[in-house]
Amino acid sequence: MISNQLNSKNLYSQSPGNIVSDMDGEKVMLSVSNGKYYNLGELGGEIWELMKQPVTVQELVTTLQSQYHVEQSDCTAHVTDFISQLLEQGLVSIHS
Repeated sequence: MISNQLNSKNLYSQSPGNIVSDMDGEKVMLSVSNGKYYNLGELGGEIWELMKQPVTVQELVTTLQSQYHVEQSDCTAHVTDFISQLLEQGLVSIHS
């Protein structure tokens, strides 16, 4: 399982080759490499935008906590799960 591979010291960023568009506040993405469409949703789209530059999971959590009232453990779990799903689809790059 990829979530076990997430390392707090690694940096994560968008993989190239995706076309992303806003649709009523939600991000929708087409992966050119696999031809699949993804609806990242509103929050997923926000995380996606934060990953334009390499960031750690903790940096994402800190930024999201500054914008939303959410417990750190819940936020970390959701961010980790989201990045794991993106990694499984080859949509995110890891920089160690």
